Amino acid sequence: MSKRPNFGSMSGMGNMQNMMKQVKKMQQQMTAEQDSLKMKQFVGKSADDLVKATFSGDRRLQDITIDPKAIDPDDPDMLQDLVIDAVNKGLSMIDEANEASLGKYTKGLI
Repeated sequence: MSKRPNFGSMSGMGNMQNMMKQVKKMQQQMTAEQDSLKMKQFVGKSADDLVKATFSGDRRLQDITIDPKAIDPDDPDMLQDLVIDAVNKGLSMIDEANEASLGKYTKGLI
């Protein structure tokens, strides 16, 4: 006669089901927050607001505005730097918003 391993009572199954419900609810909340972030716009601005880069929450560049004062034919490097600055600031804003919104779900997982 073989002895079966004792896996505990059936009440353990109820706890597992409750945990799975909580996980599913959390996944739905995360998806809703991600969708909400995708709908937002983030505007990165360079020094003196000479260049503005507008992104959607899913990191897609939607618009770029360049003030004519930023266009100096004798100094194209300055315009390049302003564009890079505005783009990087816009992307950083998205990262910060994602961390603020979704970070609560991922804390302690890594």
